[in-house]
Amino acid sequence: MKIITLHTTTDLSQLYLLLQEKLNPLFHEQRQSDINFQVKLNGEAIEISQPELYDGALFSIAINGDELWITRNEHYVDDVNSLTIESILNDLFADASGNLGTDLVQEG
Repeated sequence: MKIITLHTTTDLSQLYLLLQEKLNPLFHEQRQSDINFQVKLNGEAIEISQPELYDGALFSIAINGDELWITRNEHYVDDVNSLTIESILNDLFADASGNLGTDLVQEG
């Protein structure tokens, strides 16, 4: 799990809307690919998946206070699409935190 501190208050619905709006267009731009990922609310988490290519969610993101708890599917850690999604998420989270930036609390 990777834990990132945003230093700003956000809620699951705001984060969900941000990912719904920006994830696929940024992915298409970076990878020059027409693969579309599903962004879904699943209880208290946001899941990013592509069922035609991957078993299960590639990422699950939960909010705990000002921290994002990000779980990445261990079967696809070296997959280029998964790495691209992770890079996009890092950029979006940095943007969401404004000039306060983000801190990596834990990665493992």
